[in-house]
Amino acid sequence: GGKLAKPVQFRLFQTNTDDGGLTWSFPREIQKGSEVHLCEPGLVRSPDGKQLAVLLRENKRVKNSHIMFSDDEGKTWSEPRELPITLTGDRHTCRYGKDGRLVIVFRGRYAKGNVLPQTDGECVAWVGTYEDLAEGRPGQYILRLLDNKKGHDTTYPGVEVLPNEIGTFVVTTYGHWEEGEAPYIVSTRFYLEELDALAKLGQCETIKLSDDGKRVAK
Repeated sequence: GGKLAKPVQFRLFQTNTDDGGLTWSFPREIQKGSEVHLCEPGLVRSPDGKQLAVLLRENKRVKNSHIMFSDDEGKTWSEPRELPITLTGDRHTCRYGKDGRLVIVFRGRYAKGNVLPQTDGECVAWVGTYEDLAEGRPGQYILRLLDNKKGHDTTYPGVEVLPNEIGTFVVTTYGHWEEGEAPYIVSTRFYLEELDALAKLGQCETIKLSDDGKRVAK
């Protein structure tokens, strides 16, 4: 039988399609490492279409999630760098709102000793801009979309923006939504103006971060 390599090394592969997913290219390695374990890439294109960004789960739980960029349609990628804690988690799914802001839905999951307890193990939505990703800023705000009742067993999110006047977001995922019950799938919906109004009313908590946004301030 095979033996587990020491140290454990994660390898990230890329595969491309030119026909809407009917066929795919042979996978090629674009990143590997043992210091952090990067996986589950979530892709988003810059508003001007010229750059790709990939948000990455950090599965060793020693650092925040990471991000890489490509300016040549994925032929080459920048070295991964750590994201702010407000974007740290798993299975990032990205969609733009009607006003150009970016909404990213993911499972809150943090490095040991650097946890946001309000969103740990929850279905989380981050609101900000693509420029926040590019410049390493924390973004505008994050929120708990759904309250998971059992550990971190939740959130492989599907995210869609409806073609209506207000640009309603629809998030669908599984989780443990009732104590003692088996997990099941739910959908929730919101629009950005609704969330902005709640923030202006003070129905939110200010999170104090380190100057670089990567850690919770002590």
